[in-house]
Order: sequence, then structure tokens, then C-alpha cells
Amino acid sequence: MNQAQHGAPSQTTADAVTVTGVDKTFDTRSGQVHALQGINLTVKAGEFVSLIGPSGCGKSTLMRIIADLDQPTAGSVAVFGKSAGQARLDQDYGIAFQQAGLLPWRTVAANVGLPLELHGVGSAARAARVAELLSMVGLTEFADRYPDQLSGGMQQRVAIARSLAESPSLLLMDEPFGALDEMTRERMQTELVRICAETQAAVVFVTHSIPEAVYLSDRVVVMSARPGRIQEIVPMRLDGERTESLREDTRYFEMITAVREALHGGNPGGGIATGGLATGAVAASAPVRGAETR
Repeated sequence: MNQAQHGAPSQTTADAVTVTGVDKTFDTRSGQVHALQGINLTVKAGEFVSLIGPSGCGKSTLMRIIADLDQPTAGSVAVFGKSAGQARLDQDYGIAFQQAGLLPWRTVAANVGLPLELHGVGSAARAARVAELLSMVGLTEFADRYPDQLSGGMQQRVAIARSLAESPSLLLMDEPFGALDEMTRERMQTELVRICAETQAAVVFVTHSIPEAVYLSDRVVVMSARPGRIQEIVPMRLDGERTESLREDTRYFEMITAVREALHGGNPGGGIATGGLATGAVAASAPVRGAETR
């Protein structure tokens, strides 16, 4: 999914996310934990950027700061030229997490329409938008079902539809497919590529899976062990559309190797499994290469 496929959201020409000099320190009973250090990153409108790194490197913390769910200790975040707080109030972004977080007493349609209902959208307009979204994620015939009647992959599609309810220009996704089996996960990745092409939304995507990051992204941001820093940004040199055939393409495996080498300072082995960050961690003292400073 390259920039040409995505296009740019019609409602804005500003960069989707600009992170400048962000540090984050947490106070704990055992002392301070330095989670993030000197994060500088720009995500363009319509761009898909994945964050990858060892467990505890601050990927999810950075996501929460972008979403205005947590505050940086130092530095700043802008979303489409606004403060993160204003972007949250303006509903400029949607969020999807590893757990779908659906309300079990509401139908699929009612779950998808919840953000619209909370913001006072009329019933007719709400029903039309929900129908559009359910068609987009291939769940039209399940509109009247309840979450416990759906598979895990279907529940995640409902959650993605809900995150798109208010037509955000940015999606923030924190391991949304992490709990799915491999076959369902690959199908969901392909669905997400299609949905992003249709909506033209920018995406910041947290994952532990190298192949997932490569398949989905325009660029992969590789983070170091805590304190999390941007160790390298790897552009995905993959031409054409992201389809299932790409998973057998030599270029795809070359990009997987490039990301793996970035994680391990030039060592393509490094104890990382094909499916994700199985073992090993990047040393906190590794040199910072290729980090954006815009």
C-alpha cells in the first residue's frame, strides 16, 4: 500500500502526525521508568506507518501519547496541525486495540453506530453510515447479531468499522490482530489494506510481527529497547498493490530481512522468528540511524 494507492485525505493537507522531541517518564514504586527518549517522527496524510520493537520499548506508550490518552514528559505532538487534545475533541482519529471492546448487549450495528449516537447524529443518518461501514468490512448480513455470535476476526472487523464511524483522517491501531490465529490474521491484514485504500486514512499501527509490519506499511519505524528511541526507519520498497501474492514475492522477504537487521544492528538472525519478535532485544545503546527530525 503505497502513497499513490492511499492518496491524501480530502479534508486536510497537513501531516497526519508530527511528534517532536517526545520523552516519557513514569513514576513507579521502585523509581522512575524512562519509557521514551527523544522521539521525532512525522506521518504524512494517507501514509501507513508501523511501530515495531522489543516488548516494553514504548510502542503503545507512544500511541497513547498521540491519542491524547497520556501526556509526554517533554516534547509535543500535533495531529493534522492541531494539538493532540484538540484533535481528540474534533474526532480526527479513530482507535482500535487488540481487544475489540464491543458491548455484549448491543448488536453489531448498534456497536458500530455507538460513536455517532454519542455525538448526536440522527437515527436516519446513523443507520445509513452504519450500513455503509458494515458493507465496507463485509458484515452486512451480521448487523443484527451480538458479539458473542461472531468469530474473533469478525469482532475485530466490527471494531475497525466502529473506529471509522466518524470518517477520521487517522487510525491509531495497537496490535488489533494480535489475538487472532495466523490465517485469520492474514485475511484481516488484507482487509485493512483494502479499507485504508477506500478511506484514504493515515494509520499508525503497533505490532510485534515483522511480516505484518512489512505487508501493511509504507514505512516501518524500528524502536530500541527501553528507553524507547527510533533506531531506524525502513521504507518498504514494494511496488504495486498489497495482495496475497505479495507474501510469496522476493521483495517481501527482502524487506522482512531489512527490518530484522534494523532490529538487531545488522544481524539478520538475531533470534527473531518470522512471525514476530519472538526473542531477543535491541540494545538500548544501539546507534540511532535514520530517525526523522521533521
